[in-house]
Formats: sequence, structure tokens, C-alpha cells
Amino acid sequence: MSEVIVLCNGYSTISEAVDEMTANCTCTLIKGVQNIIVDTMTAWDADKITTALKSQDLIPDDINFVVSTHGHSDHIGNNNLFLKAKHIVGFSISYKDKYYIFPFDKGEDYVINDTVKVIPTPGHTLSDVTVLVKSNKNELIAIAGDLFEKYEDINDPNIWLDAGSEDKVQQARNRSKIADLADWIIPGHGPKFQVTEELRQTLRKQIN
Repeated sequence: MSEVIVLCNGYSTISEAVDEMTANCTCTLIKGVQNIIVDTMTAWDADKITTALKSQDLIPDDINFVVSTHGHSDHIGNNNLFLKAKHIVGFSISYKDKYYIFPFDKGEDYVINDTVKVIPTPGHTLSDVTVLVKSNKNELIAIAGDLFEKYEDINDPNIWLDAGSEDKVQQARNRSKIADLADWIIPGHGPKFQVTEELRQTLRKQIN
């Protein structure tokens, strides 16, 4: 089994300034057979990540995989800290200058190990992915990036719509799909939340 540890909670708020918001993504560590970092925040957050890893008795070279749920700057900012890791950025898989063709676009799941897999969940961008983890508590945790902005966007879909969606129909369907699978969701810009049957039913009603 794997242990899922939120290293830094994400956030997003609309600024009073015109055309401006304040945001950073949630950064999550998966400790297990392979050590995995999901979403590495902005380029100004290297010290936050290395300090958080140190609290888990890890250094960047201990990380085997970096997964960026999509390619926006607040989710890839410190990927270059992890030079011994294989990198998955959206639908792109690489190590140094080698790129590995994988059919995320055909709906295939990329299995990292017995407890962790990366699945395609387009919507926010057309190459978004979600990391599914079977935790050491035998719960399924979905590290979903901006498929979900935060818990509040369950009852107020304008939150995720206003954050930008390249395919609103696919995003609504994938939000419901992930909720049907997971016990917990770690969203892109807020704390982890538990999935209830009421929440699942709400998301099903939002599918066009």
C-alpha cells in the first residue's frame, strides 16, 4: 500500500485588481514502492517543497516519479528539482530527452505499481490526468489536479468553470467518474475532502 501526504495545500482567490487572481496548486507526496510527487507548485516554491520532503526524511533524489496533472505553470514549477525521476506531464511521459508514447488519448491507464495509476481525465485541459492511489488505509484517493478546483465547486460549478475548462462536457463527466471511484479527492486548489453518496449524486446531475 501507499501513504498519501499533502505537502502543501493549494488555494485560489479572486483579487480585487482587474484581471488578477492569487493561486497555487496542492503538492502531494505518495510514499511507497516508488516515491511520487504530484504537482510541483510555482517556480518560486522550491524551498517549500524541499523543506516538506525533509520532514518526511526524503530529498528530491529519492523521488521516482513526478506527475503534473496538467501543464499549467502552477503545477510544473519545480519539476527540475527531480532529475532522477521519470516525469509525466499531462499525457506526456519522459525521462531526460527520451519520450515514451502512451495512449492516454485512447483512455488507457498508466500503471506505476500495484497501488498507483495515472488515468486520463480531460476537461480543464484536454490532456489532464488524475492519480489514483490505494492508500495504506485501503481507501482510494484521487489526486485530481484542477479537475476539481476545491470542495466548494461541487455545489457551485461556476468555480471550476470560471477557472477555465477546455471541454466543459468532458470535465463534468470525468468529475462524476472520479467521484464514483474515490473515497477521497485531493483537488487542485484546496484541502482534501471525503466523497459522500450525496456528493456523487450532485455531480451526476451536472452531466450534460
